[in-house]
Amino acid sequence: MLIAGFPAGAWGTNCYLVAPAAGEECVIIDPGHQAAQGVEETLKKHRLKPVAVVLTHGHIDHVASVVPVCGAHDVPAWIHPDDRYMMSDPGKALGRSIGMPLMGELTVGEPDDVRELTDGATLKLAGLELTVRHAPGHTKGSVTFGSPEAADIPPVFFSGDLLFAGSIGRTDLPGGDMAEMLDSLARVCLPLDDSTVVLSGHGPQTTIGRERATNPYLREVAAGQGDGGTAAPRRGM
Repeated sequence: MLIAGFPAGAWGTNCYLVAPAAGEECVIIDPGHQAAQGVEETLKKHRLKPVAVVLTHGHIDHVASVVPVCGAHDVPAWIHPDDRYMMSDPGKALGRSIGMPLMGELTVGEPDDVRELTDGATLKLAGLELTVRHAPGHTKGSVTFGSPEAADIPPVFFSGDLLFAGSIGRTDLPGGDMAEMLDSLARVCLPLDDSTVVLSGHGPQTTIGRERATNPYLREVAAGQGDGGTAAPRRGM
């Protein structure tokens, strides 16, 4: 499996291109702010052909380049229905009033083809199988994507802004909820094998085993304490 990622834009949001191998079809995960050029460069470098964009959630730092990327390649975008409104009204998702400026260079809206994600679904795209898990807490429509173990790599978990190296996503924006976040961590993250590679929406990669041992939120959830409010600072928009 080929996974090529890069941090994009003002928020350093990780965008990933995933394919069975170089020269094949691929899926693009979270093309955020100013990600379009990086996407095109990565496609050219690895000779990839995109077939879909899939989104971990609807915050503008993860979806800002969806329209140009989907339009350039005539591919659909997949998003959970609870976050779909954010593509057209990103200010509402950030607690801003309608019409309030939000980085004026951004062109918001939906691509021509939008498809909705459901919990437990398996997306069979570009020769890949991505398992969708609904994981609210950061937003109501946050999801993760899991890829099974392959011959050359351990299982891979695209966690969006649910789980980071040493931290979790923030819950203080509209739609955020700490109780839901803790439930998602327990339900979605804890059952994963320690060898699972975590590729998150921001920051470096990690593993479930490392986070189970060191992440204060995941440790508290595993211990059944259920309150991560005083642990490490949370990240993401």
